[in-house]
Amino acid sequence: MSKIGILAVQGDFAEHCQAFRCLGVEPIEVRLPEHLEHVQGLVIPGGESTTIIKLMDLYGLTEAIKERARSGMSVWGTCAGMIVVSHRIMEDDLHPLDLIDLDVRRNAFGRQVDSFEADLAVPVLGQAPFHAVFIRAPAIERLGAGVELLTQLEDDTPVAACQDGVLVTAFHPELTGDTRFHGYFLKLAGIGQPVTGSDSSPEHSTSVL
Repeated sequence: MSKIGILAVQGDFAEHCQAFRCLGVEPIEVRLPEHLEHVQGLVIPGGESTTIIKLMDLYGLTEAIKERARSGMSVWGTCAGMIVVSHRIMEDDLHPLDLIDLDVRRNAFGRQVDSFEADLAVPVLGQAPFHAVFIRAPAIERLGAGVELLTQLEDDTPVAACQDGVLVTAFHPELTGDTRFHGYFLKLAGIGQPVTGSDSSPEHSTSVL
C-alpha cells in the first residue's frame, strides 16, 4: 500500500497525484481520518486555505493530522497548503495546524492576475534552477529559528522552507512537470530516494522505489 497521502477535500490534489505517479508512487487520497492510517507523508495542496481549514474541521481531520505529525508523519504544504500548516496567518483569525514555526501572509503578491513564474536556486534539488509557478501565492513573513530556508525570490522573500519533516512551498511544483520537489518529499518521508538534477521532468522521471 502507498505511504504517501494527498489531502483531497479541496484544491489541486489530482496534479500532485500525477506527479507522484511519475515517480512510481500511487498516492492515497485522504478525505477522512482513517485514510491516514498507513500514510507516512501527507501533502496539503494548493486551493482555498479558508475552505481547506473548514473542511478539515468538518471531517475530523484537523486533530488527526496534528496527532500523526507529532508521531513522525511528514507533511508538505504547497501554496494554500503552506498557509494551512503555518504557525500564524498574519491577517486572519483562522487557526492553522501550527506544524512549522513560520508566519505567512495570504495573497502576498496580489490577485489571480498578478500570478507569475520565477526560476529559483534550490540547492537541495541540485544545480539546475527550479521553475516555480506562483498563483495568488502566500509569502513567508517570519521564519522561526529552527526553520531551514530552502529558497527565496530575488528580493529575499522566503518561498520554501523545512522544519522537522514539514516542508512548505509558496508555489505549485505540481504544475511544472519537474518532480524534484516531490522526490525530495519522498526522501523526507523516508520513502525511496529522490530524482535530482535537471532530468526530472516527466519524460525523464524514473521510479524512486
